[in-house]
Amino acid sequence: QLQLVESGGGLVQPGGSLRLSCAASGSTSGFNGTIGWFRQAPGKEREEISCVSPGNTKPYYHDKVKGRFTIFRDSIENAVYLQMNDLKPDDTAVYYCATACSLVFLAGYSWGQGTQVTVSS
Repeated sequence: QLQLVESGGGLVQPGGSLRLSCAASGSTSGFNGTIGWFRQAPGKEREEISCVSPGNTKPYYHDKVKGRFTIFRDSIENAVYLQMNDLKPDDTAVYYCATACSLVFLAGYSWGQGTQVTVSS
């Protein structure tokens, strides 16, 4: 399994922005495939947020973040970023990246530590 590392989280006020990074740890083989961002808030199920696939496939965004979050890949840096704007308290969660768009395909997946995003005034 490709090992991914998330970073870039922090504490931000409502309306603020953060950019999360997802990078490969060790070998980058397979990193140019599908990469998805997920989040899990305290006491809630993990949910799919956004996803980018190879080629010209249109990125996926959950309705909750559509228009505020942008996912993009930097093939030179071997990273996938999640630009988060106009953050809301409901965006508070631990954010994870993985090598699929849907939790359906991630049963048994070895998740990374994630990165904490806290939106609070």
